[in-house]
Amino acid sequence: MGRVTGRRQTGRPRLRRAAASALGGAAVFVSLLAPAGQDPVPAADSAPAFPAVNYAVAVDESASLAPADMKAEKAAAKRIALGDVSSSSHVTVFGFAAAESEDQRAVDPVCPRTTLDAAGRETVAKCVDKLRGRKESEGTGTDLPSAIRQGVHDLTDGSDPSEPRVLFLLTDGKMDVEDSPKYGDPAHRKAEGEKQLKEALKDAAAQNVQIWPLGFGPDPDKRQLDQIAAGGYQKGCVALPSATPRAHKVSGAKDVGTTLEKIFAAAHCLRHEEGPSKRPPATLEIGISPLATVGSIVVDKGDPEVEISYIDPAGDTIPATSGTFKKSRFELAGGTGTVEALKIVDPLPGIWKVKAEAPEGHRSLPVAVSVLWQGELRGAITMDPPSPQAGEKVTVTMRLQTREGYEIKDPRDYEGLRVRGELTGDGFSPLAIDLADRGKGSDPKASDGSFTGTVTVPEDADGALRASATLTASGLRADTRDEDSVVAPGELPVTAALDLPDADTNPGDTVTGSLAVHNTTDSEHTLRLSVADVRDGLLSVRPAEITLKPGESGTRDVTVEVAPQGVFGDRLGGDGLDLAGTVTVTDTTADDRTLVREPLAVRVTPEPGVWEKYWWLFVAGAVLLALAAAALVAGRRLRHRRKDPYGLMLQLVSQDGRVLGEHPAGHGNSKQWYEFTVVEAHRSPRIERRPHGQYAVQRSREGGAVLRTKGSGRTPLSAGGQVQLTDTLSLALGEDTRPGRTARRRPPAAGSAVGAGSPAGPGDGGNDSPFTSYL
Repeated sequence: MGRVTGRRQTGRPRLRRAAASALGGAAVFVSLLAPAGQDPVPAADSAPAFPAVNYAVAVDESASLAPADMKAEKAAAKRIALGDVSSSSHVTVFGFAAAESEDQRAVDPVCPRTTLDAAGRETVAKCVDKLRGRKESEGTGTDLPSAIRQGVHDLTDGSDPSEPRVLFLLTDGKMDVEDSPKYGDPAHRKAEGEKQLKEALKDAAAQNVQIWPLGFGPDPDKRQLDQIAAGGYQKGCVALPSATPRAHKVSGAKDVGTTLEKIFAAAHCLRHEEGPSKRPPATLEIGISPLATVGSIVVDKGDPEVEISYIDPAGDTIPATSGTFKKSRFELAGGTGTVEALKIVDPLPGIWKVKAEAPEGHRSLPVAVSVLWQGELRGAITMDPPSPQAGEKVTVTMRLQTREGYEIKDPRDYEGLRVRGELTGDGFSPLAIDLADRGKGSDPKASDGSFTGTVTVPEDADGALRASATLTASGLRADTRDEDSVVAPGELPVTAALDLPDADTNPGDTVTGSLAVHNTTDSEHTLRLSVADVRDGLLSVRPAEITLKPGESGTRDVTVEVAPQGVFGDRLGGDGLDLAGTVTVTDTTADDRTLVREPLAVRVTPEPGVWEKYWWLFVAGAVLLALAAAALVAGRRLRHRRKDPYGLMLQLVSQDGRVLGEHPAGHGNSKQWYEFTVVEAHRSPRIERRPHGQYAVQRSREGGAVLRTKGSGRTPLSAGGQVQLTDTLSLALGEDTRPGRTARRRPPAAGSAVGAGSPAGPGDGGNDSPFTSYL
């Protein structure tokens, strides 16, 4: 195994701290890698249960709907039902309009409460197709109170009260019950409808039913939709503004599906990523975050004849519609319909490809892809120093990690995160800690996934200390992390400081640092070294124990070893991983007092391939090939350079033969054309270089130059000759200014003048044109 030294540390900061602290444990997470010495456990065999939601979808069926609107509503209902990541969730789907005679009804139940396991997802995909647009004779109004009452009934009747209750209300209009006899006398039906709407909302709030309205088309009443959202239950799945019900409005049916997915994600505490939309045949790409523990790739095919295949970030096509493949568990639903979803437990993070193919005649509709996912976020908390004295300032840092202990680099992965810190202990009241990732104060760098703050230990602190930090984020399961310590006495019997570099490594490599120690006592002390906050087996430290002699003071080598390639599997990928562990040093002789908690960042990339190992052989071969082709290339370059217009002196000549201005040409573009235009032709004419200008010149093989004019072709321009540019201006060549050239220019006519565009240097046109830098 190679020892990693400065060769792998370029540009990396070195960490020098007397002490730091680390993560105090992790939330429940999917097992990706087994402890050292054991075979990896397939993640699908240990998949966690994700929070279930009891929700209903109310779909407007009023006569104002166009066929495209109804199709969009059906697709939207399927997208959220098939895309739900929890197999324990329940869904009910019904349509609504208005009952305008005794033989009509306001509500059309189509999907009774269904558990969204594998069979349930298929069932919902089919029963949603029973939704229909109402005919004129079937009741054409919009009975919102009845829709809300039906939703509340479906969500509360015989359901588990511990499951969140959510009603999604889709409508293209506003409440219209003026033709419904159930609302009384025609003159008072509108007022009665508004009264019943308030009562229905009050009941929804009392029954803990959230309502998320979605209006589409030109007619929805946004004020009324806002009233509906605010009238139901207000507490969301997390205490964040994004989880509070609110109304949404979109302009057209094409946006209904994507918007409802976003609403569903907010209400269900999921993350939503919208991907591209293309007509088949096409390959669409969508990313899955390394934080995701379960996700659904949702594909709106538009046409059931479109066939979809899924390719993971490692380039492998998922071989079946359900089962386990490479430690992930897959389950496909809706494959025969217009919308399908591939649910993945413990997905391989990275860019997934969705390949859409269709027979002739079924390629007119775009295929859209999106991802709904839920994840788990770990936090490693450190307190520096780990055993502070009373009155001492301590720095508390919460470093975000994936469930395997990998560093989080993309701020979008923890967007909307809230971190709250607190210091508690014996002898004083709890103190709040402001933890932030703003790159200000004690936080060294903004948006790097480390939330930092400072607090001073009270003078009257005596005994136990605890630093706590709580993570709250929609779509990410997170909890509180604690770091326990004690108030240090005036002088510690043993002190230690660890110096470990951040490093770029390969599997099986080592990172070596040094541990400075000082034993102030006349007895031996045993120090224990370990690595925390990363999956077992990925990183290990040597030696595991160090014995200090009485009065010993000095340094010891400390080595962190990276696991072999096989332990990482596909998770390592082509770009590698950022491991974020913590090296801990405790004094076992002094009641396991923590001396050091040192964060360690290790970048692990795959073993070098053939090119990295034998690059010099390839380079030697390339040099020989380059030499063989050099003569051919040199000849081409010579011919190319001969066309270079650099040094040509371009002259603007008036009708009476006066030279109005000179402009030395610069180097040409890739095809050796120097492009320019004439500005202020009737006042103070001058030449300015302009990419894609009206004119262009290059040298001619026969001598002189060639002028190219847009729309007029090419014209030879000999030394001493002229070419007409405008009614009053001609172009002539003056003396060549390129070094080594001796060509003569025709002397200017008597009384000639240099125009405002006289040059200050070759090719700059003698002006402040923004195009000067093009030279």
